[in-house]
Amino acid sequence: MADYNDPRPTATGFGSVPRTGGQVVFDAGLRKHMLSIYNYMTSGVLLTGIVALLFSRGGAESPAAQVFVNGGILAWIIILSPLAIVMAMSFGQRKFSTGALQAMFWGFAVLMGLSLSTVLLVYTGSSVATAFFATAAAFAGLSLFGYTTNKDLSGFGTFLIMGVVGLVVATLINMFFPMPGLSLAISFIGVLLFAGLTAYDTQRLKNEYVAIQQMTAANPQAAAAFPVGKVVILGALSLYLDFINMFQFLLSFMGNRN
Repeated sequence: MADYNDPRPTATGFGSVPRTGGQVVFDAGLRKHMLSIYNYMTSGVLLTGIVALLFSRGGAESPAAQVFVNGGILAWIIILSPLAIVMAMSFGQRKFSTGALQAMFWGFAVLMGLSLSTVLLVYTGSSVATAFFATAAAFAGLSLFGYTTNKDLSGFGTFLIMGVVGLVVATLINMFFPMPGLSLAISFIGVLLFAGLTAYDTQRLKNEYVAIQQMTAANPQAAAAFPVGKVVILGALSLYLDFINMFQFLLSFMGNRN
C-alpha cells in the first residue's frame, strides 16, 4: 500500500528511516484539507438544524405545519429544490466558481432545514435528539475508520451506489403500494448503506487530495483548472448527505412519533 494511506504518517518504527520535512508538510496539508471539509460539513449540518428548529417552532401553528400540511406549490419547491442544487453542483462543478459553489452549499443547507422541519413535527424531541447524537457518534467512528484504514474501500463504491439506487426504487414503490414491514426494512438498509458510504467517501476524499498534489507537481496548469476550494466544498456536500441520510433512516427506524 502506498505511503499516503499509512494511518501513522509521522510515526517512526524500529529500524525505519525518519520522515522527511517534505512528508511532514504533506501530512500537515492533508490534515488541514480534511479539517476544512469537516468544518464546512459540520457548519452545514448546524445551519440545517437551526433553520429546522425555527421553521417548526410553534408546533401545529408553525410555518412548517402551515406549508406542509396545506401542501401546494411552495411545499414541493422546498422539497425538490435541494435535489436540484445537488445535481447542479455535481454536474456543473467545473462551470461554477468557488464562490458560487459556496453560496449553493449554504443555500442547500437552508433548504434542507426547511424540508427537515417536518421531522420535528412528526417525531418526539427525545427521539430526534437520540437519533442525532447516535448518528454523530457513528459518523465520527466510520469517518475515522475510512481515514485511517489501509484497506482499499474503492471496490465498495459501486456496490453502495447501486444499493442507494435500489433503496430509492423501493421507497417509491412503498409510497404507492405500501407493504407491511417494508418501511422498516428500508430504514434498516438505509442506515447500513450510508454508514458504508461515510467510510468510503472519507477515504475517497483523502485520495483525491493525494491525486491533486500529484497533479500539481506534474502539471500545475491542469491542477489550477480545478481549485482545491471546490474540492473542499464538494467533499463537504458528500459527507453532509451521508450524515443527513443516515440520521433520517435511523430516526425512521428507532424514532417515536408524536
